[in-house]
Amino acid sequence: MVITTLIISTKCIHCAYANKMTEPFSWDATYAIARELMRQHPNCDLADVSINQIYRWTIALPDFNDDPSLANESILTEIYRVWYEEQIHDNQ
Repeated sequence: MVITTLIISTKCIHCAYANKMTEPFSWDATYAIARELMRQHPNCDLADVSINQIYRWTIALPDFNDDPSLANESILTEIYRVWYEEQIHDNQ
């Protein structure tokens, strides 16, 4: 039962990401931002990426529409974590 719930939850996240692509990015959209950064930097080795680089790439996204000063370590770390986990998942 837990596995089924997880699969449904993952599908919902992916649906939300697909719908988010037409809307501006904000700091609340860590999953969508991570997926977009993955798309724009497909050969990126995350071991070489800093939190500051995540910040710069995020605010440079054409659809980013939030106050850059609202970024904090927690948000940027979450983007990095999602990117890392999605990269592992996509490579399996």
